[in-house]
Amino acid sequence: QVHLRESGGGLVQPGGSLRLSCAASGVNFKLYPLHWFRQTPGNEREWVATISAGSSTNYTDSVKGRFTISRNNVWNTGYLQMNGLKPEDTAVYYCNLQAYQRTFWGRGTQVTVSS
Repeated sequence: QVHLRESGGGLVQPGGSLRLSCAASGVNFKLYPLHWFRQTPGNEREWVATISAGSSTNYTDSVKGRFTISRNNVWNTGYLQMNGLKPEDTAVYYCNLQAYQRTFWGRGTQVTVSS
């Protein structure tokens, strides 16, 4: 059974930083791309960033230059380093992995950017 567990969310002031983690189990983590999404109330889940199995990265335009996605295949963990946070980054952040012809999500971690 594949499990994803996010952590690292919290309340931060504008301009601050947070590092989200996504711990994976039940899957050969190093073989699969890892994605981060975010969602605000009443809106669809929005793609934020992807890191491939080979560690190539892609970002949605609104976070380019501020967020960095990375992975540690020894620890089966993905990360999202978020710097220069803005109030519009407030959301529940989810990690996502697609394997065995299925899509897996974590439960999410709340990020609130407010003064």
